[in-house]
Parts: sequence; structure tokens; C-alpha cells
Amino acid sequence: MNHSMRLSIFGTLLLAATTLGARDTVKVFILAGQSNMEGAGRVEGDPNHNEGKGSLSYLAENDPKYKKLRKGSGGWVERDDVSIWYLGRKGKLAPGFGSRPGNIGPELGFGHVVGDAFEEPVLLIKTAWGGKSLAVDFRPPSSGGEVGPFYKEMLAHVKSVLENLKQEFPDLGSDYEIAGFGWHQGWNDGCDMGMCQEYEENMKNFIRDVRKDLGVEKLPFVIADSGFGGADQSHPRRLMIREAQAAPAKAGEFKGNVACVETAGFWRTEEESPSKQGYHWNSNAETYYLIGEAMGEAMKELIGTGGPATPAASGIREFRSADGSKSFRGTLVSYDAATEMVTVRPVGGNVMTFKLSHLHPDDQEFVKGRGSDEH
Repeated sequence: MNHSMRLSIFGTLLLAATTLGARDTVKVFILAGQSNMEGAGRVEGDPNHNEGKGSLSYLAENDPKYKKLRKGSGGWVERDDVSIWYLGRKGKLAPGFGSRPGNIGPELGFGHVVGDAFEEPVLLIKTAWGGKSLAVDFRPPSSGGEVGPFYKEMLAHVKSVLENLKQEFPDLGSDYEIAGFGWHQGWNDGCDMGMCQEYEENMKNFIRDVRKDLGVEKLPFVIADSGFGGADQSHPRRLMIREAQAAPAKAGEFKGNVACVETAGFWRTEEESPSKQGYHWNSNAETYYLIGEAMGEAMKELIGTGGPATPAASGIREFRSADGSKSFRGTLVSYDAATEMVTVRPVGGNVMTFKLSHLHPDDQEFVKGRGSDEH
């Protein structure tokens, strides 16, 4: 094959990589947990209670950081590039996808971070229910005993939405990638010493089992710990839960693909919040937004170092045409030395396979050296 034909083929592949996949592949993030993943952050405040402090409306009026959430007309901004499904409630991401339409949870801050991070459309699938424990309700199969009913229900919802993606969200493409998982839960387990003692192992098993059941090895996983009470929290069981939530990210098998976000710094007092429900972060919208924002930033870091969007073995790199005149960014999937066929997943694109000779000599050496390790 002559040089001009190789260049033409590479150009065609590059065009396919940049035009077919970038708009169609939906980045899917799953958010799960109990009532604080549902979210009790008040959207509208009561001016007769603490002057409305801690509500999203108050923040949007008084803090420049949150003004972006408001439309000029006074309504709330909807993200065209981020959609959400929450137990049948669905639409473009905006305030109102908390435990009730007048509340927010971590999804709002999380969605803004990941929405800004990806050119592809983002879908958040939120499966959360109040008053649920990891030890019983979300109990993973590997922990033994009866599998938690809400573990099974969580997976059933996720799979149903993805199997019916075009029906649920007609404006999204049919191709998707499960890109990450966010977890915020812990109050109920912190009420029982036995549950506290097994939380770390249950959390590790939960991560392993979710990855297995969703078919995504090393799925990036972010845990937001139970920072109720802030830095002054002293109750032994509450501190045990925090330690157990932080432990998986330090374990060898989870390093680089699991992160724990400390949330104590997001605690706001009753005097600056809409309620006195400490177990619901005093219904403070800023707290919930900051938790989601921190989870999103942690997710970005994980996706930059591991997980399906950036396989740890090869990472994202630039692949050049044989003469170096064209290029695209992607990850090496596999290389068959017998046929000299290379399979690559472009960033935001569909997997493509082509002859090794279409690549620049330096990239050929990289492929031959690393391809046999990919799977």
C-alpha cells in the first residue's frame, strides 16, 4: 500500500473518531446511597428562619459562586449537556432533583463539575432511598448472607435505564460508557456498633460486586464520607464510619481507582441553615452542593489516572499517522501481532481497528511494547 493511500485511510479513521463518537457516546455516572444522596438541601429559604440562610436561593443572591445557577429572568439554569434520571424523575440537570422537587442533593454540584469536564453528553442515574444501611439494605453479595434488596433494586434501575436509553432520553445517543460511581451513605450503619465494625469490608465488597455486576473492571468509585457534625464530631461510631469509608482508597487493589472525599469541612451550623436536622446536614444547600462538587473533582482525578475512560496500562496518548501529519488522542485497547491489527478507543469516540503500518514509527513501537498487555 502506498503512502498516500495509508494517509487517506488514517484520515478517514480520524474523521470517524471525531465525528461519530464525540457527540453520541454518553458518559454515565451512577450516584447511590441513602437520604443524603437523595438530598435535603432546600432550594427556597424561609426569610423568617435565619433570614433564609443556607438555601440555594439565598446563596444565588449573596454568593458570587452560585450566581451561575440563576437565569437572568430569575429561574434556575438547566444544563443542556447533563441529564439526570432519579427513580423515574428525569430531565436536564437543574435544582429540584433532591428527595423532593424543592430540594437538591450532591447531584447538582457533581453534575456541574463532570459536565464541564467532558465534551460528551453526561447522564446521571441516581438511585437513593432514605433510611437504608450498607450492612442490610445495600448488602453486597460478597459479604454473604441475604443480598440487600436495595443493592438489587439499584442495579435493576441502572440496567433498565441503559437498556432503554433512547426511550428515556430521545435526545441522547444510543452509545454510552459507564464512567464512574458515586456513593454517599452511612448514617444508618453508624447507629449500630456491629454495622460499624463490618462497614469497611462491606464497602470493599460493594465496590467489587458493583464493578462485576456492571461489567466495568476498575470502575472509578468516589465515596463521600459521613462528615456530620464537622471537625468537632466526637461520637465513636460516627468516627468509625468515617474511618471505614476512607479505608478502601488506601487498599492496594483500589489505589488510583477509588477515592474518599472528606466532608466535615462542608458542615454548616443550625444558625446558618434552614433546619436543625443534623443527620440531613441541617438541610443546607451549600453543603450538598459542595459535597457533589468535591465528588466530581475526585472523579475527574480518577478518570485521569485509571478506570474505563483512561485504562491504567496505557493511558490516553496521541496517535499519529505514518508521516505525523494527522493525529488523534485515545487509548490502546489491543494489538494482534500475528495480523498486525491495532484496536484503539479514541477519546469520546467509537473503537476502531486498523493496520499497524498506518501509525507513526514511534507509535508502532509503543503499540508493540504495550499491546500484548491490553485486554
